Amino acid sequence: MARITLDAVAHNYSGSAGPESQQALKLLNHTWQQGRAYALLGPSGCGKTTLLNIISGLITPSDGRVLFDDVDVTRLPTERRNIAQVFQFPVIYDTMTVAENLAFPLRNRRLAQDAIKERVAEVGELLGLTPDLKKRARHLTADTKQKISLGRGLVRSDVAAFLFDEPLTVIDPSLKWELRSKLKAVHRALDVLMIYVTHDQIEALTFADEVVVMKDGRILQIASPAELFEQPSHTFVGYFIGSPGMNLIDAEIDGHVAKVAGQVIELGANYPAPVAGSTVKIGFRPDFATLAASGGYPVNVQRIEDLGRRRIARVALGPHEIYATVPYGVSLSAGSAAGMSIRTDRLFVFVNDERIHGVPL
Repeated sequence: MARITLDAVAHNYSGSAGPESQQALKLLNHTWQQGRAYALLGPSGCGKTTLLNIISGLITPSDGRVLFDDVDVTRLPTERRNIAQVFQFPVIYDTMTVAENLAFPLRNRRLAQDAIKERVAEVGELLGLTPDLKKRARHLTADTKQKISLGRGLVRSDVAAFLFDEPLTVIDPSLKWELRSKLKAVHRALDVLMIYVTHDQIEALTFADEVVVMKDGRILQIASPAELFEQPSHTFVGYFIGSPGMNLIDAEIDGHVAKVAGQVIELGANYPAPVAGSTVKIGFRPDFATLAASGGYPVNVQRIEDLGRRRIARVALGPHEIYATVPYGVSLSAGSAAGMSIRTDRLFVFVNDERIHGVPL
């Protein structure tokens, strides 16, 4: 088990002399704490797999150092880092039984047969593989094969960290929840550092203690799922997290109010005047904007979707199309006028995509 530190790490596939605009991973300083579960979340090509492979040793960063418990491992190969990595597609031996697959890493380390048998039984029970231990892997389903792949990493009790690179991509959607639950149970049982790469926000938010949101090779925010939802520090985080994402509207800021489409919206705090030429937006989630038949900021209802637990409306605030919540009991329909209220404690100001903080009133 280990604490992993990235010290001024960056990566350019063409070498360290290249400009920052060409870096697959921008300058990063961060420590991954022993016993925590992290998710690297972002769209394809954002650098999350590059970052994972730098940690595992599959890639040597063009700049910076990787430390395991203060020991520099930057140029050590994967096998010297004591890492277990699980990939998108299962890596197993089809001709072996499930038990033989799980035992393979331990036999390579010449563990005693009794110790191997005991550990295989433990991991088999943990992943729900006990009924399949004597079966050949060739004939098993894709989700069971991925469980075997997970087990081949978990069977080693001496690993510094477990790294997962989109391990549920090939799994049937109906089974993903079960495997995520297995991983959470494993994490609680082993108290080991886990880092999980995914482009799926549901996977990230339900698996991780902390989520690392990435875009264009840069880490935008590292926070708990609740904090990412309630306190996004960047417009991309606000938009990417949540369904639908945060409403982001161009605005002019004047102290404690924002001017949007002829409306004056109270902000709940005093904000400094942005530098001339800056891009200024206000942001608020649909969960914190509520519609009524009248009152509040005037909007026009375009459509309403009933999602069972809540109703979401797409509305127009002047030229801006945004989402808001329609409480049950409020009668509205497409084409009607409505009034929208916004919780000021959940209304944020972003300048050049970065959230700024005001002085509370």
